[in-house]
Amino acid sequence: MAVIAWVSGGALVLHLVITLVFVYKLRVGIVGTALTIDFSWWVSVMGLFGYTVCGGCPLTWAGFSTQAFVGIWDFFKLSVASGVMLLVENFYYRVLIIVSGMAGNAEATVDALSVCITIYAWESMIPLGFFAATGVRVANELGAGNAKGAKFAATVAVLTSIVVGLFFWLVIMVFHDYLAMIFTSSTSVISIVDELYVLLAFTIFLVSVQPVLSGVAVGCGWQALAAFINLGSYYLIGFSLGFVCGWLLDFGIKGLWAGMISGTVVQTLILAIITIRCEWEKEAQKACIRMANQANNSLNTVNA
Repeated sequence: MAVIAWVSGGALVLHLVITLVFVYKLRVGIVGTALTIDFSWWVSVMGLFGYTVCGGCPLTWAGFSTQAFVGIWDFFKLSVASGVMLLVENFYYRVLIIVSGMAGNAEATVDALSVCITIYAWESMIPLGFFAATGVRVANELGAGNAKGAKFAATVAVLTSIVVGLFFWLVIMVFHDYLAMIFTSSTSVISIVDELYVLLAFTIFLVSVQPVLSGVAVGCGWQALAAFINLGSYYLIGFSLGFVCGWLLDFGIKGLWAGMISGTVVQTLILAIITIRCEWEKEAQKACIRMANQANNSLNTVNA
């Protein structure tokens, strides 16, 4: 984790310098800004790749071999399911910015929604960290046959995320008058953000808890199930209620956002029920069987 943090920190510093040069000095515009972000992401990728193959992981990296392809189909299926699950989640609230362009006073509304989504995105880095850590810890405990350890890790992560969510909910509720001032001096944008702060606060709270439950699902190998839950909750329930509240009942952006929050509520409740009803001993047995099969496949590949 320390290596990831150092590489990411280095990429961030480099990104700041490149952005300053290309955006403010060379005036390359939006396209240039997007390219600087892409470049910075690849710096992170190549930094971690270089660390791995150049001796940073001597116990787990022994060079390229055919063993890399053992069980790759199972890995591919889990990766696709995980990608769909995260894509559905990450794109969901960004739709607000797109739709806000159809509202009255579109420029100020888009700016205000961008401020709200940026604040939400900043805070979501914390639960996304919990998501990754929970998925890895639960998977490791189950793979070791430690059902109680997996359950304990899931419980601690969920309770911690609730505390974090409540903290940021309180920050938004108390300092809502000053949120937009971090980004703009426009009075119209500040006014719209101030009108949306309650929706932002509850969105942040829900999105603090939901990723941890998704992390439990990933650790248990339920990515495909979670992807279907996300699709149904977000795009069937959330968008439907958002359309009814936003357009049919003429509540505008507030109605659309409130409807979309209901999708997050449904998804969180479903994942919470699945997690509560999880039979951890059976999941640990399944994980041990899968690991034994993987080990046998690897051994057969080496012998071949």
